[in-house]
Amino acid sequence: MVAITNAHNDLIHDAVLDYYGKRLATCSSDKTIKIFEVEGESQKLVSTLTGHEGPVWRVDWAHPKFGTILASCSYDGKVIIWKEENGRWSQIAVHAVHSASVNSIQWAPHEYGVVLLVGSSDGKISVVEFKENGVTNPIVIDAHAIGVNSVSWAPAVIQEKASASGTDSTSNNFQELRRFVSGGADNLVKVWKYSPEAQTYVLEDTLEGHSDWVRDVAWSPSVLLRSYIASVSQDRTCIIWTQENNKGVWKKTVLQEDRFPDVLWRASWSLSGNILAISGGDNKVTLWKENLEGKWESAGEVEQ
Repeated sequence: MVAITNAHNDLIHDAVLDYYGKRLATCSSDKTIKIFEVEGESQKLVSTLTGHEGPVWRVDWAHPKFGTILASCSYDGKVIIWKEENGRWSQIAVHAVHSASVNSIQWAPHEYGVVLLVGSSDGKISVVEFKENGVTNPIVIDAHAIGVNSVSWAPAVIQEKASASGTDSTSNNFQELRRFVSGGADNLVKVWKYSPEAQTYVLEDTLEGHSDWVRDVAWSPSVLLRSYIASVSQDRTCIIWTQENNKGVWKKTVLQEDRFPDVLWRASWSLSGNILAISGGDNKVTLWKENLEGKWESAGEVEQ
């Protein structure tokens, strides 16, 4: 285990390893982002990125096929895109369409290109694509009236289009099912789906189950016949939502009958999608796994 001490002068809000697990990006209320090289049990600070004017809430690495690119979001209402070339980091784009704190960001599955999902306290979600010649016009949707706390992409899925005649078997009869989930201060979890006809994201489902702010949502990255979403809340509960074959109703399962001892802040799936990590205000990270009967059971605990 790598321990990094005195990395920032204030609270650390996020820490994310890159695709290869060789670099760690951290961000803090001290308005900075730090990049560490991690090797074995040793780590070395290689860069400090400054540019935000408020606490930096989240960071996310883009897929390496696009280069060494990092996105960060802040209380200052901005998303900054950083790129490293020859050991030097620079800002290559600023996404500033939101009028309040930007609380959550996530790069889309790489199959979609360099596309970023953004959620803000202004109640809106934006989806922006970055091209070589600059930024495309973002898609902006009204999502949660009191504010968006978290957003998370579904894994890339290709599905068959419903043809008008029912006999069309051409190769372009398949399309990407682009979906994401959002959690808000209205206690709701919402599932969104891209509509090629409307050229925007439309609300597919509203999932009710929490009695207080939804602090984080996480869509499991595994591509299975069943979709899994985890949502955690200020109400000290975690709910697992499941849907069969990317259609139909979402089934709700409360992770454990008793409420957790404190507010739950974050939910994160393992890369294989079968282990769920939950962190909360008691400074503990608990791990969970689904058993063969479909029940969720404890898979361990990490003391911070």
